[in-house]
Amino acid sequence: MAVKQLLMLLAITLATGTGQEEEGWAVLINPLVSIIPCNETYDIYISFEPGLPPDDENSYNLTLNKNFPLHTNIVVEFDSDASIFLNDKSFARVSVNPDNSFSIRFFKAHNGLGLTVKGLIPGVIPYLTSVVINSKQYCSKPWVGILDGFIQGYKDTAESPDRKPKKNCGRRQVTHTELIVNGALTKPGDWPWHVALYRIDRSTIKYICGGTLISKNHVLTAAHCVTIRGVPALPETLSVVLGKFNLIGGDTESVEREVHSIVVNDQFDHRRLENDIALLKLKSEAVFNDYIQPACLWYPKAVERLPGTEIFGTVVGWGFENTDALAPQLRKAKMPLVGESTCIKSNPVFYSKLLKNNNKFCAGYRNGTSACNGDSGSAFQVFLPDKTGDDNPDAVGAWYVRGIVSVTLSRVDVAICNPEEYVVFTDVEKYKHWIEKHM
Repeated sequence: MAVKQLLMLLAITLATGTGQEEEGWAVLINPLVSIIPCNETYDIYISFEPGLPPDDENSYNLTLNKNFPLHTNIVVEFDSDASIFLNDKSFARVSVNPDNSFSIRFFKAHNGLGLTVKGLIPGVIPYLTSVVINSKQYCSKPWVGILDGFIQGYKDTAESPDRKPKKNCGRRQVTHTELIVNGALTKPGDWPWHVALYRIDRSTIKYICGGTLISKNHVLTAAHCVTIRGVPALPETLSVVLGKFNLIGGDTESVEREVHSIVVNDQFDHRRLENDIALLKLKSEAVFNDYIQPACLWYPKAVERLPGTEIFGTVVGWGFENTDALAPQLRKAKMPLVGESTCIKSNPVFYSKLLKNNNKFCAGYRNGTSACNGDSGSAFQVFLPDKTGDDNPDAVGAWYVRGIVSVTLSRVDVAICNPEEYVVFTDVEKYKHWIEKHM
């Protein structure tokens, strides 16, 4: 490492006692890391404490060591969504600008400024990209990413600690140039996190449901897919096929994984399909490649990244087509999330019972575009652009699991889905802590 970089990266270890410790005990402060984030000045620096809980380790203290006269105006920008707080509010105030930058205006002269900066996405540190003080740029050469190596995040989850999620989850690796053949709605590699679940039934292997790979070891699916009358199936009777496109044969990139254990939500009610969510732990890790990747998990503030207020999701699977048979190749259906009142009004008796606990949501068009038999366990996945509000059709971003296909109304004549009705999904956001706990 160059001398300049050594000067910029300085770790300071502090150990203090409170004076009230048990005999033989001492309270230690985690080692602090002090960084110069803007290469052209030493008057701006940040202090970061490694080892904090996953939800807190994407924050740091930012210090601007200058004399600021009355009416000073500072505009700071970051490379990802952030919130900032003044450590001392007695001389300045903060406001958010339309372009998501922040303005700090001084109503008193003051020597120095301290801010607490925190990212809005767990595991993603917001880095300075610009610091303009009274119209002069002080951070034209930001050192972005310097703290990434200290982030640990939630271990073994799709939401990796890497500040660039595109390296970790919800990103397609295959860029297609060929035309769609025979009217297929998807192509191999389009949905590398979608998996096929199979069950051995009297020496016959049957496809039963879809699922979503969310880490090297875990698949997210519906509880009713992996239980029998509410009781988890034996793990050895299930298998997971990753990287699959053709339901029967023809896949050179698909691989099979045995199931080590099945974790069904403790509150799962198989009669009412409440808390219809389960995790499968694989016996051996998935190997990520162009056709096998993990999806991201939805988080509470994800909606703020969308270009509009309406949420559209895509469901993929081999579920029944209008021929009342499983699709031979992976298909997709895009549909909007609809409000609870709209859903209940369409069929009060059916939907009011399913939605009463606020752990599910409805989606669909009621026009024939729907999830159907065989799509259970598949994800309602939403595309989030990397740049907040980016509505470009070619926007760069990642796919996040918003829900899991749970149930819909069947037709009157046969126990097959009615594509003219809304689909009910398990709301993944409500189970995020449950998922993290069991991973």
